[in-house]
Amino acid sequence: RKLDQAQTVYSASMRWSDYEAAWQMVDPEVRAAQPLTDLELEPYRQLQVSSYREGSNGEMDDGTVVRPVEIGVVNRHTQAERTLRYQERWRWDPKAKRWWQTAGLPDFWEGK
Repeated sequence: RKLDQAQTVYSASMRWSDYEAAWQMVDPEVRAAQPLTDLELEPYRQLQVSSYREGSNGEMDDGTVVRPVEIGVVNRHTQAERTLRYQERWRWDPKAKRWWQTAGLPDFWEGK
């Protein structure tokens, strides 16, 4: 049930293109290792999520849960739309008693 709640909050943040809120759902260890600066966040602000389709959860041997997602985004300046596939990874934090998304925000630019 807690996983469903965490995924719902994260999905809603992404659907509303609220990348700052989605970033708060990312594992604190990931955020510490790969901090997201305002400059790095700026390109995200240029994108509006147009669709967000989740697949079914799958559990890995280590207890991590993976969920495939297809995300459509529109560039607010050019109105160009594209779609990408992304895999969320979720881990249970027994100390915080909550699920964290460990894959970080989607790379809409695929490393470019």
